[in-house]
Order: sequence, then structure tokens, then C-alpha cells
Amino acid sequence: MPAESVFPQLEALLPHVQKPIQYVGGELNSTVKSWDECDVRWALMYPDAYEVGLPNQGVMILYEVLNEREGVLAERTYSVWPDLEALMREHQVPQFTVDSHRPVKAFDVFGLSFSTELGYTNMLAALELADIPLESKDRTLDDPIVLAGGHAAFNPEPIADFIDAAIIGDGEQAVLDMTEIIRAWKAEGRPGGREEVLFRLAKTGNVYIPRFYDVEYLPDGRIGRVVPNKSGVPWRVSKHTVMDLDEWPYPKQPLVPLAETVHERMSVEIFRGCTRGCRFCQAGMITRPVRERSITGIGDMVDKGLKATGFEEVGLLSLSSADHSEIGDIAKGLADRYEEDKIGLSLPSTRVDAFNVDLANELTRNGRRSGLTFAPEGGSERMRKVINKMVSEEDLIRTVATAYGNGWRQVKLYFMCGLPTETDEDVLQIADMATSVIAKGREVSGKNDIRATVSIGGFVPKPHTPFQWAPQLSAEDTDARLEKLRDKIRGDKKYGRSIGFRYHDGKPGIVEGLLSRGDRRIGSVIRAVYEDGGRFDGWREHFSYDRWMQCAEKTLPSYGVDVDWYTTRERTYEEVLPWDHLDSGLDKDWLWEDWQDALDETEVEDCRWTPCFDCGVCPQFDTWPQLSPTVGKNLLPLTPVNTGREGK
Repeated sequence: MPAESVFPQLEALLPHVQKPIQYVGGELNSTVKSWDECDVRWALMYPDAYEVGLPNQGVMILYEVLNEREGVLAERTYSVWPDLEALMREHQVPQFTVDSHRPVKAFDVFGLSFSTELGYTNMLAALELADIPLESKDRTLDDPIVLAGGHAAFNPEPIADFIDAAIIGDGEQAVLDMTEIIRAWKAEGRPGGREEVLFRLAKTGNVYIPRFYDVEYLPDGRIGRVVPNKSGVPWRVSKHTVMDLDEWPYPKQPLVPLAETVHERMSVEIFRGCTRGCRFCQAGMITRPVRERSITGIGDMVDKGLKATGFEEVGLLSLSSADHSEIGDIAKGLADRYEEDKIGLSLPSTRVDAFNVDLANELTRNGRRSGLTFAPEGGSERMRKVINKMVSEEDLIRTVATAYGNGWRQVKLYFMCGLPTETDEDVLQIADMATSVIAKGREVSGKNDIRATVSIGGFVPKPHTPFQWAPQLSAEDTDARLEKLRDKIRGDKKYGRSIGFRYHDGKPGIVEGLLSRGDRRIGSVIRAVYEDGGRFDGWREHFSYDRWMQCAEKTLPSYGVDVDWYTTRERTYEEVLPWDHLDSGLDKDWLWEDWQDALDETEVEDCRWTPCFDCGVCPQFDTWPQLSPTVGKNLLPLTPVNTGREGK
């Protein structure tokens, strides 16, 4: 039987909420397929508001990959704002998809993509609105499989009670493989019920099913071991890695939002992975090895995407886009191709040591010249050695001199506070660096309207990084350190007014740290926060540090642990970490050695251009960091140029 649309009930509520347009669906390039002609049906969610969720590349890619497959249907759902949530509860309208407004509970799989752990309470809200039991143990054959993915899924233990499965790594092939297992199980008449289909997924070694693993604890609160509780379930679960990005040129038909979103552009991922080796960066570690998309593949994706959307800007995405081995040729080729159409190009941010004025000029040739963003991360030379961010202050000054001397008037500098071994003096050197930037800008430009914005985020240790053992700086110490920095910048009569200062207080970082390195016991805190009204924790106006701390104080003492135990405590090599049974490809001994190198302030080169450092990833995938398969080719214009125009 087809799942009935709930739009008639929903429509009556929309006049009473903010931004009702985000709930109506019908975006350009969205897909609606016949329910009865499909035998496996996915509801995909980015657990945040529409304006944040719709541009998310991960969900957009999986949405297309699944809908291209015959007999498979995928629709999207996003978190509803509290005003609509209250009305939906009052009028018994369930969590719905925006494509066909079908109830999420009717689908076979409810897949959530977590780029941050602060979306966990939104997941619980969606489950409850969908009338899906919050805990996996209470679900029946008629409930969807609740699946977690995204970077946060590399440690899904805090939400282990709420999900049925997790996929770590790239999702493109993984969701198709999972679809075929579910399809076969359904075709056989769903033998063995929910337990059987989950077991079939677990047996592959590529889908993590938390219910098939028991966690044993030591008297002092640490984990003793994580052990399978069912025969045939692997001891470790491996991540998925797509090796040839040109085989997956998605999204081919990017979604065009109906309402304003955080990114109003068409985006192309130009490569995946990073070997720079920044020790704080989980994304760089878990996405190894490096895989570049070809210059011709990028050109084809941009051409098709622009034709399908009408966007006027193209974002060239990756963790460090200027590191693509052909970035200069890519930027020039695209700027040449779209010069008459005034299509702008953008990079998310630019490494100090990868910036050159030729690249910057190509990126801004057809668009507006906005500010440049650089990320030194650490304020002092010593800290940059600790975190393996091999950028000197001389590199930065030389780079900004080039930028200011070529017409730029503003740069943004991104740093972190609370890094391992950091002192007040390390952070105060951020002010010295910012004043040097302004001084150099005034010198080379001959003008005084030079600006620099210092933006600071709190450091959160993440799983599968060398800093996974590190103590986190307390919220109070973070705030005190940032206050000293603010006072130093504001007290500079000569340069202070030219330096903007933006920072987040230390409280959200402590909650993120609790969730990022937590184990299954943290699930009780998440549920308590949700039941106390916690939603949209990634939004400053909705986040409540006091709520999180109060709920932790209520639930954690029964386990003999507290928030500090998870956040500000340093781990030892011998400790079993909650995610040790999930294989990111990185050798744990290598991560520990890199942690010791950090403490010794020893830098490690980028293995893309140097001998291998044995992180473990390449042998596991039988590969090496991959350069573009079209090195040496150019992006040709799509149409002949200088052939004359009609009317001339």
C-alpha cells in the first residue's frame, strides 16, 4: 500500500509558523518516484534546519545515487523548528519527507548524516515525531532501520541505544550494497524479522550494528573490552572508501532551494582526503587516502551542474582545495570558460603556503573580490609544531603582503584555543600576529583601510586523531584565556581598531567533547537533555550549557563518571577507547607515536610528497595517494570563442 501524504494536515499548520516555504518541497531537481514501483525506500535526514541541511553535499549525493537505482526510492526530511514541532504534536502530524510528505515511519531505512555531534537531540525529536521508538530495542518489524552516517558516525557509541546501524566512511557504494541486502530479505518474505536483516548487514563487516556488541567496564569506569555477542559478527567494522571519484560524479542535478540557505552556490568536490597531517583534524585523518577528481571530470560536473541549476557561483570543495595538483589549471580553465557568464569561483579557505596571487586572481576574475581566509590555527610557532601545521609567521606575512599588495583589503585569520600543551602566552601571540598583518598590509598598500578579522574556535579532541588521548581545556579556562586575548587586541591603540575579534565561549566545546569521545553511557545524558527540551544545540540561541550539565549530573554518577572524566581527562595508551572496534584504516600505534611527536613539538611532512610514514591506510586499501588521472590536460571552452555573435 502506498504511504499517504500528510500534506493536507500539514498545510493547515503552515500559516502559523515561521518560514513555511521550507516544508513544502518541490525544489528544482528534486525527485518523486512511485511508491508502489519501488521495493526499498529510504528517508534521508540532515538533522538540522532546512537552510543548513539542504545544501549538505553528503545527503544530496546519496539522494541522487539511490534514486538512480531502479526500484529504489529516496526522499529527504529535515528538522522542523520548535514552532512547527509543537503544532505537529498537537495535531498528530508525523515527521514527514519534503518530497512527497510521506510519514518517515513508512520507509525501510531512516538514514541520518551527522557532521557534528550537536545534532543528536534533533534525531530524537524526529524519531518521536515519526512515532518510531527512541531506543532500537523497542522497535518492531514495521519500524525503519535507523542508520547513522557522516563524520560523527566514526564514534556512534553515544547514540548506540538509539540507532540500529552505522556506516563509517564514504556512503555512495555503501548505501547501494545495504539496499541490495534489504531488497533480498524483503523478497524472501522478511525471514527472521528485524534481527535477521540486521545480522545480514553486520556479517558484511562494513555495517556496524551496536546491538551485536557488548561493552564491559572496569571498576574505575574505563572500558575493559567491546566484544561481539553473536556468532558471525566481526570483531572490527571497516570504513568504506570510494577510490575512483570520477566514477561517482555526484551531484549531477544539484538541488536548488526554495528558501534562503547557508550556501547559495553549486558545489563540486574536487578531491577527497588529506595528508597534511594536522593532528587536530578528524576529517583529514578519517578520509585518507587522498583521491583527486580529474580536471575533465571536474569540468563536466561544473558544466552539467550550472545548466541544471542556474547558480552564478561554483564552490570547489575539499579539505584543502588549493592542494589539488592541478588547481591552477582548474581555476584558469573554469574562469576562461565562464568569463562571459560571470560565473564566480570560490574555495572554502586557502592554506597560507598554497596561496598565490595568480590563483586568487583566477578565482575572483568573474566574481566579486571578497575577503581571503587563512587558518594558521596556532598563535605561536611552538603551537604550530605541536599541531603539525607547518606554517611560519614569515609565511603568513609574506602571503598577506601579496594579497594586500594586489588589491585585497580584508583577510580572516582562523585560530583555535585550548590546544594540547597551550599556554596563555601562545594565545596572546595571536594578537601579535594580527598586528603584524595589519602593519604589513598598510605598508604594501599605502592605505589605512586594511582589516583583519581574528576568528577563534575552541579545540575539541576527536576520535581517530593523534589528539584522541589529549585532555580538553575546561570552559572556564578557555573563556579566561580568550578574555586576555580580547583585552590585548582592544588595548592596542595603533592597530586594535583594524582587527575584528570573533570567538565562541568554551561551553559548547565541552558538550561537543562529551559527545565526541563519549561511550554508551552518554546516551542517558542525550535522552535526558532531549526530554528537558533540548533541540538545535548547534544554534547559539537554542543551546543551553546549563541543561547539559544538569542532565549529566543527574545521570552519570550512577556509572561512577562525570563530565570532566570524558573531557578534561588525559587518556593512556593502554585504555580501550570507545571507538577502537571501528576501523578508520589508521594504525593506533601510529596515532600514538604522532601524539608523542606532538608533545615533543616534532613536525611530520606531508606523505603525499615524501616517503610513507606508515599510518596504515594505504596498505589496507592497496593504494597510494592519487594525483589527478588527467595531469597535463587543460579545460577547453565548451563553445568556440571569438567566432562572432549574432547581430555583429
